[in-house]
Amino acid sequence: MDFNVKKLASDAGVFFTRAVQYTEEKLGQAEKTELDAHLENLIARADCTKNWTEKIFRQTEVLLQPNPIDQTGARIEEFVYEKLDKKLPSRTTNAELLGQYMQDAAKEFGPGTPYGSTLITVGEYQKRLGGAEREFLHTSAINFLTPLRNFLEGDWKTISKERRLLENRRLDLDVCKARLKKAKLAEAKAAAAPDFQETRPRNYVLSASASALWSEEVDKAEHELRLAQTEFDRQAEVTRLLLEGISSTHVNHLRCLHEFVEAQAAYYAECHKHMQDLQKELSSANGDTFPNAFAVNASTSGVSSGPTPLSTATLPGASSPSRPPNASNALESSTLKIEEVKPPATGTRKAKVLYDYDAADTSELSLLADELITVYTVPGMDPDWLIGERGNQKGKVPVTYLELLS
Repeated sequence: MDFNVKKLASDAGVFFTRAVQYTEEKLGQAEKTELDAHLENLIARADCTKNWTEKIFRQTEVLLQPNPIDQTGARIEEFVYEKLDKKLPSRTTNAELLGQYMQDAAKEFGPGTPYGSTLITVGEYQKRLGGAEREFLHTSAINFLTPLRNFLEGDWKTISKERRLLENRRLDLDVCKARLKKAKLAEAKAAAAPDFQETRPRNYVLSASASALWSEEVDKAEHELRLAQTEFDRQAEVTRLLLEGISSTHVNHLRCLHEFVEAQAAYYAECHKHMQDLQKELSSANGDTFPNAFAVNASTSGVSSGPTPLSTATLPGASSPSRPPNASNALESSTLKIEEVKPPATGTRKAKVLYDYDAADTSELSLLADELITVYTVPGMDPDWLIGERGNQKGKVPVTYLELLS
């Protein structure tokens, strides 16, 4: 291999002078050229952008791939396929794997049994949830993670490289300034008038020669300083242009953030729809055996201590629950005026009507099965009743005809 010894020696000398200048600056023994305020602000903003982009990127990866072991394996797999220039195969999600296990278990238990058939249904919806998750991960990786990674691995590396080059140019400039300062001090000392009584004639010649040499050294140092200043100014301008591009990076990341939020909203909406469909399917499929398997026990809500829909309708062929005792209606009607009742600031809940109900008087609210109403209680009410609201209509409703949802 052909080594350029002169270039190697020159580079080593430059590195040594830069190291000396940097050390003296840290020790306070040398002056340092400060960057202009605008460039300093751009550098601080760029550092802030890099640090927070890196944190957001890492945490988004954790959100999308929460298992560290799987995350490491996935990264290795992605790296291998990237190096082989091959398309990464779609990875099975945990929900899809759970759905497959449920369906395999149903084959063992018997698909015709209630448990087996339910496992098949739930397993199918788990696979749908897994498919939605995989699509969300794919969309988020393309629209959000990839732009952040491109900034950290591309634009930021270019900015860091130019900043390091700017720092080297600054050190070279300060070295030239220090060299010129020393040359001027030496020139002034050499040109100083000697003492005629103590200086021999021979020293006059030496002094004049030294003065000329230092004058040449000053001229050389000034020339090097001008070159170093030109290089520094040019590099500062290049770095400034790159740093001003951070504003464009923010705009791009803002657009990517909107796309990420839209992908999240679509994903959660699809999951919500799948779970609602699953609940409806399970309710209709198991209605004869478990007519209200998803009902909320009203006794645990703190608003009723009476019988619940589940306790009154667990036997096959059971009809709607009997009307709650209404002996206190006359007393309540005299003390509780429905039109004057106001919903509390907190404590209102949504409820699904399980059976049709015809109001016995004007203080009650008629109900239709499967409709949603808002319910709440007021002090002094019978625990078997709640206040129900549907639009502008309001009245008492029996707890046993409701499934409390929230």
